[in-house]
Amino acid sequence: MGKKNGEWILHGRRGPGQLRTPEELEERVKELGFLPLFENEVKGFSVEEHTDPADWWTDREERDPWSWREQLARRGKVAYGKFFGGRAGFLSLDWFPRFANARRDGYDFDALWEEGKAKAKMKRIMDLFPGNEERFSFEIRRLAGFGSEGEHGFEAALTALQMQTYLVVRDFRSRINRAGQSYGWHIAVLCTPEARWGEELVTSAYQEDPAESREKIFLHLRDNLPGAEEKALRRLLK
Repeated sequence: MGKKNGEWILHGRRGPGQLRTPEELEERVKELGFLPLFENEVKGFSVEEHTDPADWWTDREERDPWSWREQLARRGKVAYGKFFGGRAGFLSLDWFPRFANARRDGYDFDALWEEGKAKAKMKRIMDLFPGNEERFSFEIRRLAGFGSEGEHGFEAALTALQMQTYLVVRDFRSRINRAGQSYGWHIAVLCTPEARWGEELVTSAYQEDPAESREKIFLHLRDNLPGAEEKALRRLLK
């Protein structure tokens, strides 16, 4: 996705190879192992480039890829979050454990904090998830002290926690008013991947050296995209 004459332009496709349903997208993620939502350094490796630009932001749930990300996050058969250079995308549950091992570098969050490798802003957010909690992004902002009069840097901290796989997007929901009625835009709901899929799955690649997990992820991507430049692949996976 880029800008032309001040307008955002989607780079998609129609015809062979086009993704037409959320089920097709889910299967593509499982097949490839991981897939960014929008165009990136690696040409052809995104949901955007395999969907019809005319279907985006139409509110037709069966056709709109923007709605598909909500549906897939809710189903939980693949992971959704900001996993690619701070940008959104999907990971299959087969590959999520290797991403967790590589991105966490072998640390659960408590150990990361104790070793002085996590920022205080991240710690305040993770303190809101001691168990199986799930929270709206606006609720996290307020409870962690990033409100209108609070500290800045919330989005960067929340993105970093997703990049390191400590948090994932669990769902998208509307707010609920005092009468119990939903209203407004759908907002991201986050939780830990351990709460979503269990610690056994999330940590199942911990027996590998993190560097080994990183290399396996890279080699898998290179095998699926043989024409891509190595530098671009490695930048995408940082």
